[in-house]
Amino acid sequence: MDCPNQTSQESFILLGLSEIPYLQIICVLVFLVMYIITVSGNLSLVLAVGINPSLQNPMYFFLSNLSIIDVFFSSTIVPKLLVNTLSKDRSISLLGCAIQMFFSLALGATECILLAVMAYDRFAAICKPLHYNNIMNRTLCLWLASGSWSFCFINSAIHVILTFELPYCRSHHVSHYFCEIPPFLQISSRDTWPNEVLVYISAVIIVMCSFLLTVISYFNIIGTVLKIHSSQGRKKTFSTCGSHLTVVTLYYGTILFMYMKPPSAFSEMDRTVSILYTAVTPMLNLFIYSIRNKDVKSTVKRTFLPCNDFSKM
Repeated sequence: MDCPNQTSQESFILLGLSEIPYLQIICVLVFLVMYIITVSGNLSLVLAVGINPSLQNPMYFFLSNLSIIDVFFSSTIVPKLLVNTLSKDRSISLLGCAIQMFFSLALGATECILLAVMAYDRFAAICKPLHYNNIMNRTLCLWLASGSWSFCFINSAIHVILTFELPYCRSHHVSHYFCEIPPFLQISSRDTWPNEVLVYISAVIIVMCSFLLTVISYFNIIGTVLKIHSSQGRKKTFSTCGSHLTVVTLYYGTILFMYMKPPSAFSEMDRTVSILYTAVTPMLNLFIYSIRNKDVKSTVKRTFLPCNDFSKM
């Protein structure tokens, strides 16, 4: 039997990373370092792309979008997680929880689509070089980016509204580090199958379709690269593709692991997996897509380390 939905006047209790004092300090330091690297590195990348005319092309446009997502994605989760780990009061208001859930879901889904778009961009550049400028024109790039953001934010709003329409009478203790849909469906006192079905549909449309498009793009890229006569060129491209595929497989895999199973199966393993795509993957994106890129590295050095130019004179 349902109880009245009175969550509007309630708060929820989240978990910290550890209950052991010395482990709390270690966890906070590790995640704080990762967060600082993620934010400072990605903001530096966005600035470098914005001021360097040579980086004004589709690849870096989408890379800037990815960096912005990673900054806000980490900022939505990590600061509150660090506070909860060190604080005795681990409560979060309904509004704060809804905002956190909304932005984490929207930004995570947008990243899924953008990773697929970036893979398609590389496919067009490597497999269709003569038609690349016509395929990835400015209008298409703007539509792809704005469409990804808009669709995912609307999708997130729907899920958040439906999630907080549920009654939470049994418990306000959320067995998770942050506000995410699966653990909330687990503690609701109402049958949540309509919510679960909608989550599965969204996961298939956004995550599975994006992952398939990414894999298809890279398979075509690899097929084209195999035709390159230069072994050094093949090795370089395979190394880049391998790194990108590792990141996207980790990201897509962890999200599917979270959202493609019933909430009743939510466990400690799911909490650990969620840390990968909220704190670790944004930092990996920075290293894989940006720091290993020579154009980006040279621009960042010229922008933030101008003394390097004088040392070469």
